[in-house]
Amino acid sequence: MTDTREYRDEYPEQTLYIPGPTEVREDVVSAMAQPMFGHRSDRMTDLYTTIVEDTKVFLDTDHEVILLTGSGTAFMEAAIQNLVDRNVLCTTCGSFSERQANIAERLGKSADTLSYEWGRAVKPDDVRERLESSESDYDVVTCVMNESSTGVRNPIEEIGDVVAEFPETLFVVDAVSALGGDYVDIDAHGIDVIFTSVQKAFAMPPGLAVCVVSEDAYEREIERDAASWYGGFQRNIDYYDRKGQTHSTPAIPIMLAYHRQMKHMLEEGHDARDRRHREMADYTREWAGEHFAMFPEDGYESQTVACIENTRGIDVAETIETVAAEYDMVFANGYGSDLGEKTFRIGHMGEHDVESVRALTDAIEDVAGL
Repeated sequence: MTDTREYRDEYPEQTLYIPGPTEVREDVVSAMAQPMFGHRSDRMTDLYTTIVEDTKVFLDTDHEVILLTGSGTAFMEAAIQNLVDRNVLCTTCGSFSERQANIAERLGKSADTLSYEWGRAVKPDDVRERLESSESDYDVVTCVMNESSTGVRNPIEEIGDVVAEFPETLFVVDAVSALGGDYVDIDAHGIDVIFTSVQKAFAMPPGLAVCVVSEDAYEREIERDAASWYGGFQRNIDYYDRKGQTHSTPAIPIMLAYHRQMKHMLEEGHDARDRRHREMADYTREWAGEHFAMFPEDGYESQTVACIENTRGIDVAETIETVAAEYDMVFANGYGSDLGEKTFRIGHMGEHDVESVRALTDAIEDVAGL
């Protein structure tokens, strides 16, 4: 049993370069410290309608947007419950895509997998071949846009185009560690559901999940009449249309922070934000190539999380601990027991830029003697 320990509020401030949570602007944190108000008040309607519509503008989508208190996993589960009658094809290439398959199985669905070795990317032609050859009529295909366990960025645009060739099959995308830092044209590529958590590339405190829902997904859920109560698309979207609010009590302080941060994101612009993240990714890959190697398949590297292969055999855990102690910067080891010391990960997302990432890589070089 884990020992219980008293929270001391005496911890050092450290800059986060992990795959989330990430750094948050001071004014965004301060926005949470406002007097509380009722979640059925006009003020709540003003707040919620503003953040929903601002999100649509930022993501450049005409689809419906839902913001709920919770993590992105809530929509990972809800999307399966809402849309899958029986058969789902889960493309897997890492821990979080495998989680989608596990969730589907726990919900009693027949979950087939199109599986790849960790570090490899899902290929659109393989998806087409499976959909054409399978005896199952799949209700949904799932894919992780950014597999943060391995640093793989799957080509969801091309995969979405393939799934769109099969009108009875919907496409569900986990974009938890990418959306907001890696541009995707949601409406143009047959993506029916895409969701994220705000503590990643949105550079927010944890606590909100964002989901974009197509009309086809909305109609499919109505046809099934077996949706999630909390994360049901119809329940959330219809309540918003009637009341301009969430159907259940939300984490209002986090939504106040989201309101402030979304204004920053709109001011920067989606294209510029995408470009800044691409510059950070390019820098980190170049640095990794000089000292180590990138773990993901070439050409499929993440734009928000670098997974770096420990080709020098450094003590990853000790390096992380020393960098944290001496430089007050935190990066991450590999994900899971198999990759814990074989790789390490740098989250270059949110409000970071090339200069702040360079500060971390300089610290790693110093501590590891590179």
